[in-house]
Amino acid sequence: MTFCDDIEAESAPQREAMMRHPFVLGIGDGTLSNERFKHFMTQDYLYLVDYARVLAMGTVKAPDLTTMSWFASAVDYILNTEMALHRSYCASIGISSDELEATVHAPTTYSYTSYLLRVGQIGSFGELIAALVPCIWGYWQVGEMLADAGEPENAPQYAEWIRTYASEESKTVALEARAICDRAADEAGPTELAAMREAYITCTRYEIAFWQMAWDLEEWPV
Repeated sequence: MTFCDDIEAESAPQREAMMRHPFVLGIGDGTLSNERFKHFMTQDYLYLVDYARVLAMGTVKAPDLTTMSWFASAVDYILNTEMALHRSYCASIGISSDELEATVHAPTTYSYTSYLLRVGQIGSFGELIAALVPCIWGYWQVGEMLADAGEPENAPQYAEWIRTYASEESKTVALEARAICDRAADEAGPTELAAMREAYITCTRYEIAFWQMAWDLEEWPV
């Protein structure tokens, strides 16, 4: 088994909770409230900004030119394509650019992105890619699961979201990220492998927490 195969099996309970969270299922059947989805989208915008920063750190830490190119392309796509698409999609569901820019990190978003930035700054390349895979791989899996169940006819905004993450492009990026992670694990010693496992499982838990943050409409206490 590869590193990713092994760690997926080890973290199966967390991954099942991530896939079956009521927020995810609410997107799938179209019952998720617009308020919860808007909260998710504004927080996801902030998450993407910091995710791009971590990908940029991956470009610096990558062990070879091919991997550097993959990370650089990912940064370019997020900053110059995905962010524009995100803003456009948000506008279509009633979230203005001004509202996006004024959004404050919810506690869970702040904690998750701070963890990613910490791993990117002081962790090894293996830790960095292991921390990134749960998001990339998890969203494609969620998209595929919901697409297989059938798009919600009464919620076109959710159907579009599902199509985005169930796409062949999303699958390709997820498989490429896994392959990079597995190669890093093949070169890692016992100490780094343990750190990679911790980073992967921690971020899988954060993925669950991110869904819960949106479900709870989480904000900072007054």
